[in-house]
Amino acid sequence: MSTNAKAEIRLKFANQKQVATLLDVLTPEANVPVSKRVKIKLKKNGLNLLLTVKAEDTIALRATLNAYLRWINSTVNVMDIVENS
Repeated sequence: MSTNAKAEIRLKFANQKQVATLLDVLTPEANVPVSKRVKIKLKKNGLNLLLTVKAEDTIALRATLNAYLRWINSTVNVMDIVENS
């Protein structure tokens, strides 16, 4: 794969549990990407989740980032609801 587009996103969370849960939820998706045009790397760094996306083009990069950011947002929302119940 020739990488023409790359994004690195660092998201800071309130606690280690959120970061660990997100890593558990997203790792299976990252290990089997929906497209051969992208490669995803997830890494935990303290309270930060590091998301690195390498893609063949900006269209694949944008689509992948949108999907992962939506999944992260949905997961955090569910965790907040569970914690506050």
